[in-house]
Amino acid sequence: MTHEISSKRLSLKDLQHIVNNVTALKLSDNAAQAVKECRDYLDKNFGDTNSKPTYGINTGFGSLCNTQIESDQLTQLQHNLIMSHACGAGEEVPEKIVRLMLFLKVQSLSYGHSGISIAVIQRLIDFYNAGVHPVVYQQGSLGASGDLAPLAHLALPLIGLGEVSYLGKRYTGAEINDLMGWDSLQLQSKEGLALINGTQFMLAYGVYLSLESQKLWYWSHVTTAISLDGFSCNMSPFDERIHLIRPHKGQLKSASIIRDLLEDSQIASGKKENVQDPYSFRCTPQVHGATKDTLDHVIKTIVTECNSVTDNPNVFPESDTIISGGNFHGQPLALALDFLSIAMSEIASISERRIFQLMSGTRGLPPFLCNNAGLNSGLMIIQYTAASIVSQNRHLANPASTDSIVSSNGQEDHVSMGANAATKAYKIIDNIKTVLAIELISGTQALEFQGKKTSDFLESIVMLLRSSVPFYDTDRVMYGDIQLARELMDSTALDLEIIN
Repeated sequence: MTHEISSKRLSLKDLQHIVNNVTALKLSDNAAQAVKECRDYLDKNFGDTNSKPTYGINTGFGSLCNTQIESDQLTQLQHNLIMSHACGAGEEVPEKIVRLMLFLKVQSLSYGHSGISIAVIQRLIDFYNAGVHPVVYQQGSLGASGDLAPLAHLALPLIGLGEVSYLGKRYTGAEINDLMGWDSLQLQSKEGLALINGTQFMLAYGVYLSLESQKLWYWSHVTTAISLDGFSCNMSPFDERIHLIRPHKGQLKSASIIRDLLEDSQIASGKKENVQDPYSFRCTPQVHGATKDTLDHVIKTIVTECNSVTDNPNVFPESDTIISGGNFHGQPLALALDFLSIAMSEIASISERRIFQLMSGTRGLPPFLCNNAGLNSGLMIIQYTAASIVSQNRHLANPASTDSIVSSNGQEDHVSMGANAATKAYKIIDNIKTVLAIELISGTQALEFQGKKTSDFLESIVMLLRSSVPFYDTDRVMYGDIQLARELMDSTALDLEIIN
């Protein structure tokens, strides 16, 4: 399916559609016209040696901003910029994130305030459409002046350098250009800077993590509902009346989802001997709801950034103006991604507590949810795994945005560290999926001992799990079970309307 790049405002639903369904991009006529007018303006006003010094167009960069560059050296200046900034290190960025980087860079450049040429945008589109993914590394961005190092790696193949992944194989930039019949680009004034300035590295992570977090937030209610019945819990904490008198939007929604999931459950509607349940069960709406309210704020920030121009300087042909500012600074994303990490970490934290309670050997459940405990350890150690992951998340959730290290000889003296916030959040979200998979296994195991039926919907989830993860009767190797439970959550599509 093809998506047309235009000035139309993108929503989260649009982004979900692009991630899941779009295989090709193309520029709309209006976007192409805006790009062309901006490029023509630069060519007209900065094409000779008499042009006034203007940052990023005919000067050096960073603390070298006062060094003017001759007009016959501007192409070399842009190529030098990309080569010198491609200093990434660490693990490779997953292809699904790189693909989002390509899309988001095209989207930002298409507004006609970056001075890029149609040829450069089209090559980025060609990469996306052909499934050519530049090799980008996770470390190197300070999250201000844009994601310089990661975006330099994204741009290297355009000039025949760097590496790409294509159909599962690694090629150099020169090799992929030969294979595809493309000429290496000769960048014009400002084009290199437009390519590496911007927040598309941390933003690509932010888009992916927003969608994954929404999905996991819903799944956390499914695992909670299974655990509620598995632990024979009361339904009174989910009564709408108590949430209406503390009407946080997320809290109301969380309680509503739990009620819906357990509406026709024999266990939920049955008489309970226990007067109250542990906080990890009865305070789910308060904890999950606060996370939902945080997610809403984070997503608003992410979506705004997707509809923004974040390179520097910005060109305004209609007013004959070039303005040097700081739209590349990643502080909005850094704070949002740190907030996301903290809020989502709590989803795993409270889930692990429910797992722990299910192992307690109370409420008619055998110790560690297995028959003949002692000879069998049962699900004892699966809770250890969850606890280990939750501990790691607590360390990772410490904010990156409170840090700043001076760079570029003091010119760039406050940075956001949003890129580090993004890569930490990526690990946290992956960890949460594992913890929820463990709760899914544990809660389903507990249901087997209750002797009554849960809701029809939850019974369908149990059947799906049991099709690949059998009842835990005697001790067996379990790491594969966790992976299968993760895959079950991955394979389920989520309609965003369910949770909003």
